[in-house]
Amino acid sequence: MEKVWQSMENNLQAKTGKPLEEWIEIINKQPFTRTSDKVHYLKSEFGLGQGYAGLIIYKAKVAAAGAPDTPEQLIEKQYTGKENLKPIYDKLVEIVKKFGDDVEIAPRISYVSITRNTQFAMFTPATRIRFDVALKLKGQEPKGVLEALPSPGMCTHKIKVNSLEDITPEVIEWLQLAYSKS
Repeated sequence: MEKVWQSMENNLQAKTGKPLEEWIEIINKQPFTRTSDKVHYLKSEFGLGQGYAGLIIYKAKVAAAGAPDTPEQLIEKQYTGKENLKPIYDKLVEIVKKFGDDVEIAPRISYVSITRNTQFAMFTPATRIRFDVALKLKGQEPKGVLEALPSPGMCTHKIKVNSLEDITPEVIEWLQLAYSKS
């Protein structure tokens, strides 16, 4: 979705003659508090489509709230009080990046999404002493270190990792299998 928003933002000025910053100023000067009123205003007064109106309103909200956390800040927050788990995260990221140039590491508030074409894994500091590797392996019977997760959910299995020594060849093989299926 980020690629779509970025493409729209890039095209906004070309289509309207105004940069995003100017649109944000325009909408911020209006007395409306409801999103639907703002959308209606941008559509009726300027002939914008729903998508561009939504983009402007969203970016105005983000600007008002301050800059969102960077990926580095999200990671830092995840490991506050769980610093002992950070080397596990670092090692797993190093491993999955070797699978291919198409691996994307996308930190979120409480986990890190690992994607190729689709998400195939999630890295989560689950507790102060346990790290979870969640995997998308539909139809796979749990065995060895691989545990089933309850459905519904994107990820179907998880592996508990308590230390760097727990990152065994078996763990790497499960990660590679999930990568190959994505």
